[in-house]
Amino acid sequence: MLRYVVGRLVGTVPVLFGVTLLVFAMTVLTPGDRVVALLGDAAQGLGQAAREELRQELGLDQPLPLQYVQYVSGLVQGDLGRSARSRRPVVAEIRDRLPATVELALAGLAIAVALGVSLGVLAAVRRGSVFDSLAVAVALVGVSVPVFWMGFLLMIVFALELGWLPASGRGTWRHLVLPAVTVGVASAAFIARITRGAVIETLGQDYVRTARSKGLAERRVVLRHALRPAMLPIVTVVGLQLGGLLGGAVLTETVFAWPGVGRLLVDAIVARDLPLVQGCVLVIALLFIGVNLVVDLSYAAINPKVRYG
Repeated sequence: MLRYVVGRLVGTVPVLFGVTLLVFAMTVLTPGDRVVALLGDAAQGLGQAAREELRQELGLDQPLPLQYVQYVSGLVQGDLGRSARSRRPVVAEIRDRLPATVELALAGLAIAVALGVSLGVLAAVRRGSVFDSLAVAVALVGVSVPVFWMGFLLMIVFALELGWLPASGRGTWRHLVLPAVTVGVASAAFIARITRGAVIETLGQDYVRTARSKGLAERRVVLRHALRPAMLPIVTVVGLQLGGLLGGAVLTETVFAWPGVGRLLVDAIVARDLPLVQGCVLVIALLFIGVNLVVDLSYAAINPKVRYG
């Protein structure tokens, strides 16, 4: 296991290299003066001579390979730069917003797994029935409907018309319901489709027929003998959904004014705050890599046949 973990960590090095290279290229390829982009409004009072002097201090007059090395050196030390808008360290900006994103991601994932797995298993057990057709149709609609449209619909019905829940912001658990349901329903549609296909495949295996021939209860046959072997693709798609949610449900956080990383990224793009955009993209990439590693390591616990060399 340790050998496999070390190998996976080493395998992330090329991915991290590609991510840092793309993030660095965002600054280089962005039109306009990079000093103005880095300093924001503070650069308006600087003359051309002052800008050139500052460009030399920041190392922006150096060749691009050397600038990239300096950028990576800062990342290794935990320095993501300073926000051009607030002048605060980017690390502090992201640290303040990350708990809100984690809260929304975990709540949305809980709803997605509960709905998606339940709907997928029931559809697989009742394959070809009216319920199966209805479940497939609901999953198809869930995949097709834009997240922001779902968010606006829930907001209009439950916040504006019925007045049961607040429309935006973060505070009590009531503020969490609408954005969590929005991202949860969207993710549940993907999970339901994968669950249905995986369970249908395992229900046709010989060991399932053997379990039924022994007179075991259908519920036990489905949950223990069919669902557990089908968990590998389900866990994979759940991990991908969690990675996306931890990366910031950008549209959902924007619609509900949820103060998470996704909303922070949108605000940074609008304000042309390049250091903050770079930091958000890098953190999102690291979260994806971490979630994928955890998913890979969970395979052995789910299926004893999986062994790591």
